[in-house]
Amino acid sequence: MGIQVKPLYRAFQLYQKSGKFGDFALLKADALGAKATPNLAGRLAGVAGYYPEINVEQLLQYPPGTFGREYAKYLTSNRLKPFNVSPEFEAIAQRNVFALRYAVTHDIFHCLLGFDTSYAGEIGVLAFAAAQNYSPSLKISLTCAKILYPLLAPPQRRAIGANLAKGQALGKQKVNVMTF
Repeated sequence: MGIQVKPLYRAFQLYQKSGKFGDFALLKADALGAKATPNLAGRLAGVAGYYPEINVEQLLQYPPGTFGREYAKYLTSNRLKPFNVSPEFEAIAQRNVFALRYAVTHDIFHCLLGFDTSYAGEIGVLAFAAAQNYSPSLKISLTCAKILYPLLAPPQRRAIGANLAKGQALGKQKVNVMTF
């Protein structure tokens, strides 16, 4: 399928107008041709189109130590908004389950894996997802990130290398957070 320039530009424009990063992440992944590997696609069939709205305030009311509360604390401490997706993108959510799932679970990966939101943290999450073999597009993204991130954040070079190795090691373990 390849990169679709018009939908990618539309995703960027939408993000600038609305600030809804979930919509942007879904449209960007879809426009870049992100698709699940056949093995993962079969496992994702059961969650096709499932993207409940994440309410951080509600999650903060959960008991201490629960995943919901820890996730909400991660979001608030990093000043992040959940990657909620608007209902108007239902067709894309149904058609490209991987793009939807990766968009709405991205910060969950950070929370579960213990990676921050710096370039070093992002490469750790990306290395994990690529090693889990979720999508060929993640391996391409990781190759690009290995080159770009040290250039974009020279003081993080060591941390980028360490998190790259840690993410790959974690990703080689038999765990799959994509389908929960």
